[in-house]
Amino acid sequence: MIYAETPLTGAMRKAVQDAWNVPADGPAERLFGGEESAAYRIGALVVRVGPAWRSDAETEWCHAVAAHAASRMPEAVAPLRARDGATVVRGDGRPLSLWRHVEGEWPDTEEPTTRTQAAALLARLHRALADHAPPPRPTRSFAEIGLDGAFPEDVPELADPDLDRWLAAFHARTPARQVVHGDYYEGNTLARGGRLVALLDWDEAFVAAPEFEVASAALEWTDEHARAPELRRRFVADYHAAGGTAGPMDEETVAQLIRHRLRRETAYFNLARARGVEHDEDDLDYHRRRVREFFALKP
Repeated sequence: MIYAETPLTGAMRKAVQDAWNVPADGPAERLFGGEESAAYRIGALVVRVGPAWRSDAETEWCHAVAAHAASRMPEAVAPLRARDGATVVRGDGRPLSLWRHVEGEWPDTEEPTTRTQAAALLARLHRALADHAPPPRPTRSFAEIGLDGAFPEDVPELADPDLDRWLAAFHARTPARQVVHGDYYEGNTLARGGRLVALLDWDEAFVAAPEFEVASAALEWTDEHARAPELRRRFVADYHAAGGTAGPMDEETVAQLIRHRLRRETAYFNLARARGVEHDEDDLDYHRRRVREFFALKP
């Protein structure tokens, strides 16, 4: 997996110190993870360094989603506000945000109770965000492209008119929309003592039918298992049992929404390569497996 190698520079530290009025000159520990952003722990705080191309407006929009969720559920981690009320400042041309550090580690998805917790946490998150009515997202989310059935021109190698027609019909018959996290997988959560304690990284939040996120999460939390289809069904059932806002989802709905997610992943892979990212063999193998899954799940 390729992770961002962006350093925490002196100019960034000064920008954080000036904006939040906190000491930012102590030892900085690079936290694990982050394909686009890099996170550094300084004492009880975490400085997050985003990619230069992400706008402040988009970042603030996503941070507002995190703040709304955090007001309703303790696991949601929201950024701290600077002295002027903003949650993002620029340092060395990059968006910087400040967060409280949460002790924990990536959860063990081999543990059945972890997957059950993840489904229930997603259900609570969707309930928490159901009444959040933000203005339009300043920049279109990557996952949103093609979700309405429009042909996604950035991934022609996975052209599938049948999928496009299905997505268009789903979009028309499923009018309920709400804010969703957008990237709900184990790498954006933390566990402690076998319990999920934190939900992080809100950069991909957008407005969609919640069914899309349920299907995507069912994929992400069961992907490495030989019994993945059975476990995906269980994940969706656990989500509904926990009172999530998504409507009923049959096998075709889950499969086609997963296929949309996989197609967007391929588009992102292509974009990252165009930006100069050099993928290692593990990344390439993962990409190939996900493409095979796209075709294997076709109804």
